[in-house]
Amino acid sequence: MNQTENKLSKNVILAIAVMTSFLTPFMGSSVIIALPAIGNEFSMDAISLSWVVSSYLLSSAVFLLPIGRVADICGRKKILLLGIIAFTVFSFLVAITSSTPLLIALRALQGIGSAMIFGTGVAILTSAFPVRERGRVLGINVASVYLGLSLGPFLGGILTESLGWRSIFWVNVPLGLIVIFMILWKLKGEWAEAKGEKFDFTGSFIYGASLICVMYGLSVLPELSALWFLIAGFLCLLAFIRWEMKSSSPLLNLNLIRRNLVFAFSNVAALINYSATFAVAFLLSLYLQYTQGMSAQTAGLILIAQPVVMAILSPLAGRLSDRIQPSVIASFGMALTAGGLLYFSFINTDTPMGVIILGLVIVGLGLALFSSPNTNAIMSSVESRYYGVSSAILSTMRMVGNMFSMGIVTVLFAVFIGRVEITPEYYGSFLQSMKTAFLIFTALCLFGIFASLARGRLRR
Repeated sequence: MNQTENKLSKNVILAIAVMTSFLTPFMGSSVIIALPAIGNEFSMDAISLSWVVSSYLLSSAVFLLPIGRVADICGRKKILLLGIIAFTVFSFLVAITSSTPLLIALRALQGIGSAMIFGTGVAILTSAFPVRERGRVLGINVASVYLGLSLGPFLGGILTESLGWRSIFWVNVPLGLIVIFMILWKLKGEWAEAKGEKFDFTGSFIYGASLICVMYGLSVLPELSALWFLIAGFLCLLAFIRWEMKSSSPLLNLNLIRRNLVFAFSNVAALINYSATFAVAFLLSLYLQYTQGMSAQTAGLILIAQPVVMAILSPLAGRLSDRIQPSVIASFGMALTAGGLLYFSFINTDTPMGVIILGLVIVGLGLALFSSPNTNAIMSSVESRYYGVSSAILSTMRMVGNMFSMGIVTVLFAVFIGRVEITPEYYGSFLQSMKTAFLIFTALCLFGIFASLARGRLRR
């Protein structure tokens, strides 16, 4: 392949990665802004409403790591294509669903498609681009994620107001079909550096059981049964580690964690960061629409401030991480995020919108400076045969972090509000639970600064 063809091939790969990275966060952030409308149609209580988001996150988290391993063995392009097909089909089915249990179940199935997408996209990019270009392209890819997050609340608000919440899922169908066509038409070749190796079915089952037990346990707190589910989840995690240590072809090569400090601490930092930040949009969406009485469209327009900042600055942060130690930039970003979260813990029912927007800008700046350099550090610290698993582990940290973030909110809703719809008489309790959540998230980020700094140097 000559230089011109190689450049064209890499640009096609980048374009497809950008499109797939845009699709799922666009849908996710659109759904968040539509939650009050969904809750009204199905008469859902606060905890059931949180499961519209959590079921998607949980299934994604459970399947990401196994799918990353399957992609390394069978081919990342193949898994990416199947993921887009599944995501598109289940978007169509969600759009026509008529009951709460079916809605939550379909969202879980949609999460499996999302796992196929995010478990392969970054790995394909890392395989196609050399180390010196990685920070730039990963920054562009992260920016596409944030662009989806940016347009989601705004367009989701418009769609919800004018056509109803189901239109959000209808929009994903033609977008998904376009991406499928692009993959079949333009994406040449395949990436399967672990071809021929065995897949660890037993480890995958134990791993999935651990995550399911932990998440369900968090969702039923403060009931006594929650303790038993959390204990079961912890025991399953220990069993998973024990199994992986003796497996000849493990789902997760523990040496990636034990002997690679950059990889291990970068993933811990990612887990903490996502745990502290994912529920911000969820809480503020409810805050703006319930306590401030805004429409979904107006709330979405305000929430767009955070991801816009992230989309603009992420490529710059990624490029900087090609020249400066990623740990320095990412740690500074984590500190800024902590400051923004603490700032949000002081808002009340009469807080001016300018104050809310400023807080979103601060958090957006912090996340932009953290995400791209942290991704670059993770993917540049492993061998090519582990790109799929490493990409999946990073995506798992994001999904598990998002899941824990929603779990914290679910617990606080259960403690402060209970299983009731969020009506005006409960606005005070909702505000109290939200401010408590922001304080907990701030503490997590402060701890995350130390995890980010502890990773050491990527380049000597």
